[in-house]
Amino acid sequence: MTPIQALRRGASRRVELVPMNPIEQLRAGRLPHRVAQLLVGLVLFGISMALLLHADLGLEPWGVLQYGLIQHIPMSYGLMSIVVSFVVLLLWIPLRQWPGLGTVLNAVVIGLAIDATLAVVPAIEGLGWRIAVMLLAIVGNGVAGAMYIGSQLGPGPRDGLMTGLARRTGRSIRLVRTSLEVTVVVLGFALGGILGVGTVLYALLIGPVVQFFLPVLTVRVQPPATATDGEGAASAQEPAQPSTASAKGSTAGTPA
Repeated sequence: MTPIQALRRGASRRVELVPMNPIEQLRAGRLPHRVAQLLVGLVLFGISMALLLHADLGLEPWGVLQYGLIQHIPMSYGLMSIVVSFVVLLLWIPLRQWPGLGTVLNAVVIGLAIDATLAVVPAIEGLGWRIAVMLLAIVGNGVAGAMYIGSQLGPGPRDGLMTGLARRTGRSIRLVRTSLEVTVVVLGFALGGILGVGTVLYALLIGPVVQFFLPVLTVRVQPPATATDGEGAASAQEPAQPSTASAKGSTAGTPA
């Protein structure tokens, strides 16, 4: 089987993205595998963000805001990513959401990987190379997002804000996500953030890339069981109804 055939076969899998609270995430099985995949995905996510910055053709929406902020606050780009992540986590409090292990690691590891990559990767010269690096960064970011989402250890701070707002307001995920990203792009651009063709391509491509790789990279877990009988005592156990992601039906948002 060729790599392309393997990818196509993997993308056709029907996989379960199981709704779980932070404790259930840790008890869902295959934890070493899932933590390892989570960490690799977060490091790759940070590397791809740094490459997108080096391409200098436009950043992803939250990157526009972070870059705009460091024009006024003396801080590295990666450290600003960490600060913004924890500020976003504070917004989870009124939404009554609890961060998982993946949420906390997301807030920290991505920023560290960004700064480490920026420290070792030289500036990229020539428009052709910058375009190639930009496209590589977007695809790499989508693969990384599918890896950490597929580990099923909690959403990133920004993803959790999006889903929490959608749940509390009753609005659609698409509307909430669009509203958030337009807001951070406008604010970031006003502060001096990098807005360009990369921003547009990221918005257009990241969803399909994550959607394609998510079925391949989602780790199967043991769904949490609910145990009830007619009087509320423990009895037969039935698995929670999972959401199913496939190459045709993933609803994953922009990772981060």
